Amino acid sequence: MNAVPRAALDPLSPVTDRHYQDELVEVLKLGRGQRPQGPGETIATTAHFQLRKRGRRLEVSHWLRPDQLDNDLVGLLHAELFSPGWLSGNDVFEHVVTGIVRSTVSDPLLAWHTFYANTLAKIRRTTVDDGEPSSVIAGMVPVYERALEIVPPGSVLDLGSCFGFFPLLLAERGDTSVIASDLVPASMRLLATIARARHVPLATLACDAASVPLPNRAVDTVTLLHLLEHLEPADGDRVVAEAVRLASIRVVVAVPFEEEPAPIYGHVRTFDRSILADIGIATGLPFTVTEHHGGWLVIETGRG
Repeated sequence: MNAVPRAALDPLSPVTDRHYQDELVEVLKLGRGQRPQGPGETIATTAHFQLRKRGRRLEVSHWLRPDQLDNDLVGLLHAELFSPGWLSGNDVFEHVVTGIVRSTVSDPLLAWHTFYANTLAKIRRTTVDDGEPSSVIAGMVPVYERALEIVPPGSVLDLGSCFGFFPLLLAERGDTSVIASDLVPASMRLLATIARARHVPLATLACDAASVPLPNRAVDTVTLLHLLEHLEPADGDRVVAEAVRLASIRVVVAVPFEEEPAPIYGHVRTFDRSILADIGIATGLPFTVTEHHGGWLVIETGRG
């Protein structure tokens, strides 16, 4: 699976007070009632953001508070800037999220600690039935709950961890050793830093999910939670084959059921029960397909 070239992103890079800048975006934290200064073409003004074009860069100003830093920023950005078409592209999205977090709290570690602490607290207090429909966190709570139920104690490799909320929750159980992995080294450096700060025993690994530098049967369970929808079918097949190689007991796959792929989240394909069954059949191993806030494929590698 070939990696798509990405703009450099360092979530822990130094920033000036309330002003984040990288090769794609500038993000400014403003006080309520303030407006950005200097020349620039205003593209859009929303409830939480003002978007301007300044030279080659996009400038995103916002009025968010530290208590609003959590993974529901995804839904907020989608509703106000990406869904209307003012912004597009997964790279731009990741840089804007980073810029909002970093511009809201000046100290880099404290900024991300705030983001993680707020997100994990919201995950723990949200139930399947009381989440707001627009909340990205509430949408993932039943996925995390289901995965925590079916992943047995032991060793686990999580592929495509991104921010790593699920690996953190899993490692905090106390009966599971966890390796989080992702293609983006900066994401894994950030997650490792946060895990240390939270005193959570969690290993991280930056690698391609289709080529993991670990031996056969390296772990008991491999999890792929909302990863395959980001991959073309051939790439996804290679990732599943790699997961089967690495898991001595079980592979757990979760995907959303969507009518169309959601480009804001980097989705490129959709799934239903029959597609998941075809993936399971291709492994030649026993498997089950179920539905629970999306689709689930559990492959029993049977080599424990």
